[in-house]
Amino acid sequence: MRVFPWGFWLLCVASAPARGDSGSKARSCAEVRQLYGAKGFSLSGVPQAEISGEHLRICPQGYTCCTSEMEENFANKSRSEFEAMMKEAGRSVQATLTAQHRSFDSYFQDLLNKSEKALSDAFPSLYGELYTQNAKVFKDLYSELRRYYRSSNINLEEALNEFWTRLLERLFKLLNPQYHITDEYLDCMVKHAEQHKPFGEVPRDLKVKATRAFIAARSYAQGFLVGSDVVKKVSQVSLSHECTRAIMKLMYCPHCRGMSSVKPCNNYCLNVVKGCLANQADLSTEWKYLMDSLIGVADRIDGPYNVDTVIGTIHMRIAEAISNLQENKDSVTSKVFQGCGNLKISTRGSSSEDKKRRGKVTLEAKSSAQALEMLVLDAKGNLTALKTYWISLPSSLCSKKVMASSASDDKCWNGMTKGSYLPEVMGDGLANQINNPEVEVDITKPDMTIRQQIMQLKIMTNRLGNANIGNDVDFQDTSDDMSGSGSGDSCPDDVCGKRLSKSPSTRQPETHAIPKQSGHGVHGAGSRSLPSASLLLLLSVAAIAAQHLWR
Repeated sequence: MRVFPWGFWLLCVASAPARGDSGSKARSCAEVRQLYGAKGFSLSGVPQAEISGEHLRICPQGYTCCTSEMEENFANKSRSEFEAMMKEAGRSVQATLTAQHRSFDSYFQDLLNKSEKALSDAFPSLYGELYTQNAKVFKDLYSELRRYYRSSNINLEEALNEFWTRLLERLFKLLNPQYHITDEYLDCMVKHAEQHKPFGEVPRDLKVKATRAFIAARSYAQGFLVGSDVVKKVSQVSLSHECTRAIMKLMYCPHCRGMSSVKPCNNYCLNVVKGCLANQADLSTEWKYLMDSLIGVADRIDGPYNVDTVIGTIHMRIAEAISNLQENKDSVTSKVFQGCGNLKISTRGSSSEDKKRRGKVTLEAKSSAQALEMLVLDAKGNLTALKTYWISLPSSLCSKKVMASSASDDKCWNGMTKGSYLPEVMGDGLANQINNPEVEVDITKPDMTIRQQIMQLKIMTNRLGNANIGNDVDFQDTSDDMSGSGSGDSCPDDVCGKRLSKSPSTRQPETHAIPKQSGHGVHGAGSRSLPSASLLLLLSVAAIAAQHLWR
């Protein structure tokens, strides 16, 4: 008869719900009530002491301080807080890239402005009517250069050729006022200009150097903006329902279990965040290629393409060209007569202006090479630090935002109770989450917004690769009109970073037109081909079709 009461007691103990710690009394819910109120929720209906947790749908169903309503509110709060963490981390990267763009843009625009001002200040006294009657030609040149740099759809070589053509026509008339020169005659003269070289080698030399410098400069500036825009768009991607549950369990379930002081296990946190940010991690490969490509172009800007010298001395090269024409006026005129026929003498007398303005012109340019060197060094340091942003984001969020416990802690929140966390940490990216123990991830349905941004990174890297070898591509707005999927192309040797070590060719750079869909680049030289325009377009169409199928 003594056995029955003892056995009955054991049965009662075994069937009682487990508590977070020892003790027969229900624990106070004061800490949870304080936290719940601090989050802006009403304390009406919040338990004073632990209650049975059979009603819970996310947290473990032991004794709890949370009602169903509290669990739902905490889940929504955890979702908004985690998304805020993502946006805050993204804003830091955006600020870095935007600051780099602003610094370089200010420097480059200042170079152009100083060159134009030096020209407008010096040329009236140097050339008199040769300048004053043709000031618009020079002003138009600088306007076209600025438009090109700002990514307008302008062919830079054609703009430079047009400048030299217009300048030659006007100067030839002013230098030969005794002749009656018709438009047809000027057309003939222009056709022979390449053969006669009235301005010497300056037009050809400036075209090669300026084209490469401008291509590199505008691609470099655009790269920072594209990187910042990608981060902004990706940071706004909403969490999935499965991720919201996992984040709630990570951040607020320990409070419901009366373990407010217990931090989440680090590896547990990593698995949750890696599962939630699986698609974002797939940006990493193309993101690293973009950072490497920007570093490679930065080396060109401060090295072989010598932006400071080329852009800052445009006015000096123009002055040199005009002097060449003045000094070789008779020889040039004779060659023109041979090719286009003699001219009739005009009734106007010869101007003495030309005689006053002859002579070798010497202009000075203030170098800002040191400022450029500092800009490039700062940019390369920041770009190097950002290479691993996407794959290091889970660790950063767990350590700095979620405040996870140390990796070796065996008294941390493991998702069920206080103890060790045994599962292994998953790899990075969508494909590696197939066995994630904390977040249910459908690896067959990649996020299309992020796939579109992966494509934007590929397109920008392609442009930078072309800029690195002196090839021009059309620039269009890359914000919203491209889509695609995949993230695995290798980075060509001639695109990424310092692997580009050969000196640039001095041949005239090719200009390739592309369709108006944003971001279609051209092939660059290297160990493997860059994506073609047709391939990129095909990828984008396939991705859009896949998106509809998945829906």
